[in-house]
Amino acid sequence: MLKFKEISSKDNANIKLCRKLSDSRKARREQGLFLLEGARLVCDALKENAELHLVFFTRTALEKAENGEGKYGEALNLPDGVPRFVIPDELGEKISGTEGTQGVFAVCKIPSAVNEMISGGKYVVLHTLQDPGNMGTVIRTADALGVDGVITVGCCDLYNPKTVRSAMGALLRVNVMEMSEEEMFDALRSKGIKTCAAVIDRHAVSVKECDFSSGAAVIIGNEGSGLPRETAEKCDERITIKMHGTADSLNAAAAASILMWELMN
Repeated sequence: MLKFKEISSKDNANIKLCRKLSDSRKARREQGLFLLEGARLVCDALKENAELHLVFFTRTALEKAENGEGKYGEALNLPDGVPRFVIPDELGEKISGTEGTQGVFAVCKIPSAVNEMISGGKYVVLHTLQDPGNMGTVIRTADALGVDGVITVGCCDLYNPKTVRSAMGALLRVNVMEMSEEEMFDALRSKGIKTCAAVIDRHAVSVKECDFSSGAAVIIGNEGSGLPRETAEKCDERITIKMHGTADSLNAAAAASILMWELMN
């Protein structure tokens, strides 16, 4: 087993890098890197052959790993050449974005998106979503259901630590494409993919009655105001989830999950 180098200072350049990647969208984009936290996420990165820039274990986490405890032990199976460091527990708390950190961190290269659409493909488009937790949950669900890709238009940062945690490794498996609205419509129409605006409107077509067999892209608006009217009008079809009882709306991630289930079944 390769030896872990020790870092004890919060002013170490690698520690500063981690904190910047945790706090700053600009730093993540300039560096082309993002921060993974947790033994399970690091194991997912290893499984997906993600490019790791460096790895940190706190002293407590390294003890657990060397004792072979669950995912901690698996997270030790690092490729040769990946720099690895052990840090004091209190320094791990400073890097962490959560309470009660597991003490395992990795700096990972942002994967390259494949912006080419598949004819007859099935996609979910997230339009101006601003909650990182919702974003991560949708990507995780898209992964579970086998959606061909997720397109984001004007959304919060994909590599915000909250998005990364909520996605539970799906960011490394799902093809997530960031586009402008114009680019999104052009790309989908170039492949003949029907665009469906998800709206709250009793006159819209119920999602249960939609035919997605030839492929489609379901476009979901943001948490507060839904899809802009102008965007919905550009779509081929307006669809809705028919509500029962007194409910008149759903959380964006919950609505996306229902719509993706219907899209794929």
